[in-house]
Amino acid sequence: MTTPLRIAVVYPDLLGTYGDGGNGLVLARRAEWRGRTVALLQAVSDCPLPDADIYCLGGGEDGPQVRAARTLIDDGTLARRAAQGSVVLAVCAGFQIVGRAFPDAAGEPHAGVGLLEVETVKSAGPRAVGEVLAEVDPASFGPLPPLTGFENHGGSTSLLDGTAPLGHVVVGVGNGARDGSEGAVRGHVVGTYLHGPVLARNPALADQLLSWALGDVSLGALDDEPSESLRQERLAAVGGKRRLRRRT
Repeated sequence: MTTPLRIAVVYPDLLGTYGDGGNGLVLARRAEWRGRTVALLQAVSDCPLPDADIYCLGGGEDGPQVRAARTLIDDGTLARRAAQGSVVLAVCAGFQIVGRAFPDAAGEPHAGVGLLEVETVKSAGPRAVGEVLAEVDPASFGPLPPLTGFENHGGSTSLLDGTAPLGHVVVGVGNGARDGSEGAVRGHVVGTYLHGPVLARNPALADQLLSWALGDVSLGALDDEPSESLRQERLAAVGGKRRLRRRT
């Protein structure tokens, strides 16, 4: 019997505010459509985190975010499995959690899990809310189409120690550190502020994560007409087709 690809949605009871659990479903369906056996796990916070090949963390409010970080640190499974090569997709509050430190509602810092060399503080400016368009950094992630999503956060996340961004903002705020960065990448750990869910809007990113989890295999093509229609709608809404920068 084929060992199933195990995809864990991490603490949906704490990090489920923005529907980012949908990223786990997107990954599961895209693997199943290619004939893979999948176990999609809803890993709630009052149980030990299961071993998985892919972990998806989503957005949440300040109090639950602090609780989620403490629980993940105490549990230890996420850090252990990431060190062993498991794929981690962390969105918004999840992105902050997998960094070194992040603030609570009062701005007091709390320790993160430390999978990414990033630190987040409360932004001194207005809350970042709206559509985002970002060009993927080819040096850090490889060739992917531009990323589309929406952001809703009050953090300013700085990349430390040469940490590579996931992309560069064309429209929107992104990490909010005034360097034009969006997200961060280290090994098979990806952080981003993009909701949507981000993998529903960006199936090429979903396939890259699946490829990593399956051993860098080449995945067969799927009919992505519905998701591509959504992408084009969002790109047109932010004027992305006209505003994309050319990179050399």
